[in-house]
Amino acid sequence: MAQIFHPSTNTISRVSIFGLIFFVAFAGWLAMAIDRSPAVTRERQIVEQPVPFSHDHHVGEVGIDCRYCHTSVEKSGFAGIPPTATCMGCHSVLFADSPILEPVRASFRDGTPLHWTRVYDVPDFVYFNHSIHVAKGIGCTSCHGEIGRMPITWKAVSLKMEWCLDCHRDPAKNVRPREEVFNPNWDPTSLSSAQRAALVKEYRIVSKTSCSVCHR
Repeated sequence: MAQIFHPSTNTISRVSIFGLIFFVAFAGWLAMAIDRSPAVTRERQIVEQPVPFSHDHHVGEVGIDCRYCHTSVEKSGFAGIPPTATCMGCHSVLFADSPILEPVRASFRDGTPLHWTRVYDVPDFVYFNHSIHVAKGIGCTSCHGEIGRMPITWKAVSLKMEWCLDCHRDPAKNVRPREEVFNPNWDPTSLSSAQRAALVKEYRIVSKTSCSVCHR
């Protein structure tokens, strides 16, 4: 019987199969790279706000404690956004005529809240509670980065599930004394491995990686 296909067809078939495998693998890698890119996670992207609030000035320079504005961070799932009255507690005297603060003054006069854009926002199918992390000795900078040095607030981490799990698998690396939770200048290298282990035991921290911990 005469040969139907030329012998080179075997080579072409092998190259095509391996090429398809490599193409699928590359497409998968590219999709994961895009999913983890700042374009998707919005890391280090400046978000437009009604007022360009500076943590660098208020926290880093003036030394205002996080809890002065984020009043519910220790007792609820949300850190809370301060009402305009909190801002005006200082700015009715300090920089009272500054044009940049006019939206704050207008909000206070009209009783209309400022519409801040959330920088950190987990999906609706994810459960997160600020208070339990604070109680277990996880500091603000562990998730929010060098927040006390940010002239404009940006997202310091991806908030991808793998990022959360990295800490949940080994929480000891992020634990600190509770009295240092709100200290943006605390040095993580100031604790030895033994001291971290002691805090983990004292605060009764356990590694929680079950799906139901965050997806309820």
